[in-house]
Amino acid sequence: MWHVMLFPISPAIGITKNNVTINATYHGFNTSLYVSQGCPTSTCEGVEIIKQLYNSGTLGCAVLGPTCTYATYQMVSVDTVLGLPLITAGSFGLSCDYKENLTRILIPARKLLYFFVNFWKESGLTFKTSSWDTVYLYKTNDLTEDCFWYLNALDAGVSYFSSKLNFKEVLRTPDQLKKIVKDQSRKSNVIIIITSGFPSAPTPVSCRMEIMQILNNKYIVGYMDGVLLFGHVLKKLLLSQEQVSPAVFIEKFRNITFDGALGPVTLDEFGDLDINLTLLYTTTLLKYDTHQNKTEVITTRPSFIWKNQKLPYDIPGTGPHILTIAVFALAGTVVLVLIIALLVLRKYKRDIALRQKKWSHIPPNEILPLETNETNHVSLKIDEDKRRDTVQRQCQAKYDKKVVILKDLKHDGNFTEKQKIELNKLLQIDYYNLTKFYGTVKMETMIFGVVEYCERGSLRDVLNDKISYPDGTFMDWEFKISVMYDIAKGMSYLHSSKTEVHGRLKSTNCVVDSRMVVKITDFGCNSILPPRRDLWTAPEHLRHADVSQKGDVYSYGIIAQEIILRRETFYTDFCRDHKEKLYRVESGKGVRPFRPDLILETAGERELEVYMLVKSCWEEDPEKRPDFKKIESLLAKILSNYHSQINENYMDTLIRRLQLYSRNLEHLVEERTELYKAERDRADRLNFMLLPRPVVKSLKETGRVEPELFEAVTIYFSDIVGFTTLCQYSTPMEVVDMLNDIYKNFDHILDNHDVYKVETIGDAYMVVSGLPKRNGNRHAVDISKMALDILSFMGSFELRHLPGLPVWIRIGIHSGPCAAGVVGIKMPRYCLFGDTVNTASRMESTGLPLRIHVSGSTIAILKRTDCHFQYEVRGETYLKGKGTEMTYWLTGVKNQKYNLPTPPSVENQQRLQADLAEMITESLEKRQTEGVLVRVPSRVASYRKGTLEYLQLATKENSSTYL
Repeated sequence: MWHVMLFPISPAIGITKNNVTINATYHGFNTSLYVSQGCPTSTCEGVEIIKQLYNSGTLGCAVLGPTCTYATYQMVSVDTVLGLPLITAGSFGLSCDYKENLTRILIPARKLLYFFVNFWKESGLTFKTSSWDTVYLYKTNDLTEDCFWYLNALDAGVSYFSSKLNFKEVLRTPDQLKKIVKDQSRKSNVIIIITSGFPSAPTPVSCRMEIMQILNNKYIVGYMDGVLLFGHVLKKLLLSQEQVSPAVFIEKFRNITFDGALGPVTLDEFGDLDINLTLLYTTTLLKYDTHQNKTEVITTRPSFIWKNQKLPYDIPGTGPHILTIAVFALAGTVVLVLIIALLVLRKYKRDIALRQKKWSHIPPNEILPLETNETNHVSLKIDEDKRRDTVQRQCQAKYDKKVVILKDLKHDGNFTEKQKIELNKLLQIDYYNLTKFYGTVKMETMIFGVVEYCERGSLRDVLNDKISYPDGTFMDWEFKISVMYDIAKGMSYLHSSKTEVHGRLKSTNCVVDSRMVVKITDFGCNSILPPRRDLWTAPEHLRHADVSQKGDVYSYGIIAQEIILRRETFYTDFCRDHKEKLYRVESGKGVRPFRPDLILETAGERELEVYMLVKSCWEEDPEKRPDFKKIESLLAKILSNYHSQINENYMDTLIRRLQLYSRNLEHLVEERTELYKAERDRADRLNFMLLPRPVVKSLKETGRVEPELFEAVTIYFSDIVGFTTLCQYSTPMEVVDMLNDIYKNFDHILDNHDVYKVETIGDAYMVVSGLPKRNGNRHAVDISKMALDILSFMGSFELRHLPGLPVWIRIGIHSGPCAAGVVGIKMPRYCLFGDTVNTASRMESTGLPLRIHVSGSTIAILKRTDCHFQYEVRGETYLKGKGTEMTYWLTGVKNQKYNLPTPPSVENQQRLQADLAEMITESLEKRQTEGVLVRVPSRVASYRKGTLEYLQLATKENSSTYL
């Protein structure tokens, strides 16, 4: 059971100093909403009641909250913060550290951890001359609230205390404690036992003694101090006439000292209690000030039972017999001599190897280009593979029969002695989780580093590719931990090597090979490739450009968050801008440093320990970050525990993964097959628009099309009258729009007839019927009806940029034999050949505007059909290369009405060229006067002697602007 006390205050309290009324409202409950009772179930009910009080307006401006860490954490978590200061006598756990609106009146577990770390590492005392790094913890089930959380903090795997130890073990029963105490081979002499206090003799009860007993209860005293803290701050606000609000109380509850029930009480910048912790033996040995993190020695020469009046070493030692000492001394001497001899031999061999493997440029002729079939990037993505393959092939090559990456070092090749030493160090590194460095090569004026190639690309690419590596079947929690473990192993080896530091660790510098092993690349050569400021850079290096091992640990923490969430680098809901993220990390302002999202309350039991590890890696203080040896050992332990919990050996895990991957692959194959069929159909439709359907099928099946002779076809030609003049007074875009408007409508008309559009050349439009599919005498009928439809359309067509200006076309039709075939390999065209094509072109060129000029052969075919076409005899017409022939004007079809435009008279035809420029000028003036702007013009018009002049277009002297 826990309680809540509220302090409602009048909103106008900041106006006057007198007649202040404070109401304290008490709420208590015992988990009546739930079947089970206790802290784990009361937390939700507590949050619900707090929200009800907040919504009803009775919550006030300060809350005396629960002592339980579980309940307090829920009340100050991200989802339930109500913006009110919460004062608690308890909430000792680490999960309640650094909460913005929480004030803890009793000493939290964090302060106790700092004391233990300080004392364990102390080696300059007269009675303690060595630092400790081992401990046993005796943990029982009958602990009070504070003792439970203190011991839980000491037992936590990723706490500040645990990060400074090499050995820690928990004892849970008295028998285990006795066994360890008696065992001479135990691993530590230090045992931490936390008890709930020492029993005291019974005393007579009186009124004064009842008060003393109350004051001996730290929880009651804590809540009394909370009330006194509230009153102290409220009094200061009234005296200074400041406005009273919850936000002001939260600020004033930090860095403050006030008179409590038993004396002065000091709170630090996080609202936690600061006190002096005392180390007792028979007398006071030392005092530890939690506010300044300093130790004050009280007794320099205590009376210990241990030898020399000093505390023993934390690792036990035995007193061997003198003969044993002699034997071991002799054996040690022999071993030492052997070791020295081996070291000398090893150094000799290493010197020889270094002399043989000294850095130098690889000859360029040994770097071979990569063949097309040797690019083997592993991915199931379709769209990106070709783009990535093109980019990657630019930096891939072949060296010593292996595929390698050529990394541009952005250097002129004149390396300094320091840079040559670094390159020699890189040549010596050979580890499973680090990419192999083969040397450098000079190509033309550029220097490249030759590095091992990994087929699956960078870790960032793998995380982004959720098709090839789905979360549910491939990138599960176990696999993510193994990826983090690979990186930790590689960095642990790198930090222990001569290279010592990476300096540019990021997810794009972690690559994955074909066996899904993660390897680290781009390490070393910090003097050649200086580090850059990015989201992986540690805050201390953003402020002062440098590299360090602790900075690599911070970068590892950012990568681990990418692996866990599979979101973008440094993902957070509160900020999306790259530059703002860098600024907030560098500034370090706020109660808590700005870090990416990794919410602990959403983590399960398996994930919580990894989450705590990741958070410890991006601590603001570099000294509080673990090293990679610690990270590697902890992840190995987590992986081992994971396998033991699911009762699977490595072979079972491998088989399960293969089954999941095969099922996912089957689903992807089906999906990709459907996409392929849709893409194939789309490509076929596009091909059928460019070439006739039989031609496309022949090209797909045999790769070639045999040319073919057709005995009878009808060919249509048309062009625009005065097109050259129109182009001279139009911009190129207006010319394109004009032709597009005309020919798109022509194409729609063609869909209603059995014809094939051959091509358009400038303003010329060519159509044929009777090939490649023969249709008897229907070719002449279809072409004639199509010509009538086109001419009817032109009667109502109007140019967008020259409204009111008539557009005239000439049409020529001729029937006869011709040959057809596909010409060319690149952009193949289905072309027609023969005298019929030339004659049809002559029929068009010798025709008149808005007239359909038809040859005698076409009229002869039309007469043999059931359609009754109407035509007029034009008479003898001279055709170049053919001589004089009888030609006709096609005017319509009997019993069918065509809205054909009236052809111009002979006089209009003679004056056409002279009047067309004037008509265009009048249309432009009319459009400018009426403000008709179809598009933003890309020209500037000026009138000069009755002509038009355009910028970015040919002038009168250069009129070659038409197509």
